[in-house]
Amino acid sequence: MAAFVSAVSPPEDSEGTTRHFYFRGDQLLFGLEGKHAVMPTLDEPPLGTLVEVRRHYLGYCDYRHYVAVELKDDSPAPDGFEFAGLRELFGRLDEESFSIAGRAVQIVAWARTHQFCGQCATPTKPRTTERALECPSCGLLFFPRLSPAMIVRIERGNQLLLAHNHRFPKGRYSIIAGFVEPGETLEEAVEREVAEEVGIQIRDIEYFGSQPWPFPNSLMLGFTAKYAGGEIRLDNEELSHADWFSPDNLPDLPPPISISRHLIDSFLELHR
Repeated sequence: MAAFVSAVSPPEDSEGTTRHFYFRGDQLLFGLEGKHAVMPTLDEPPLGTLVEVRRHYLGYCDYRHYVAVELKDDSPAPDGFEFAGLRELFGRLDEESFSIAGRAVQIVAWARTHQFCGQCATPTKPRTTERALECPSCGLLFFPRLSPAMIVRIERGNQLLLAHNHRFPKGRYSIIAGFVEPGETLEEAVEREVAEEVGIQIRDIEYFGSQPWPFPNSLMLGFTAKYAGGEIRLDNEELSHADWFSPDNLPDLPPPISISRHLIDSFLELHR
């Protein structure tokens, strides 16, 4: 598959098909094929009953264009379709659809919550040259919000530190994550979050990779680190349990498309 090209308007020589992502609030319209969620196509008659509020061109890939459509809050799902949040669809949508839906839901939410200037209350207008809303009165620009967050795989020999967050499904464990605070470097955020959540010290922090995470507008920055000392002491507001796990004794893990699972799987490839 060719790389997705982000854009605020279609190219002049635009050709091909258009795929729409319909949102009611933060919920995405989808259909079902077996257990898999699928995106509706424009030629399905029930979609003509949907009432559109705003639309946003997202970009293109090969000969397919992508558009996010904000619907009225009281829009009913057409027959054969449902609305659900992306958390509920995580692992049920294919990776391409989930990735673009994550981009779409953030742009829809940003445009919905920045209809007026926060400085002078004038209605904002979209810019045609970049993804931004502009106040025509005072000139203030509003760009889509992005909240950086860190996630770190901590190793102790052939063991991996995994924790159960109160929000996880029963039995699900993952690695440590948290938001970056103003004024911090990414490495400082990694050390602080680990100390706050499980009370241990780490060393040899190295960058692994990143993943957009639309819950609601994060960019997950992945790291690896080695255990340096201390005993596990839980932050009970976030976590209910944490422990060291070996590759032959693992709990339920996050779905394969998440960066947390990518970090875990890369460790397992080295130690199995």
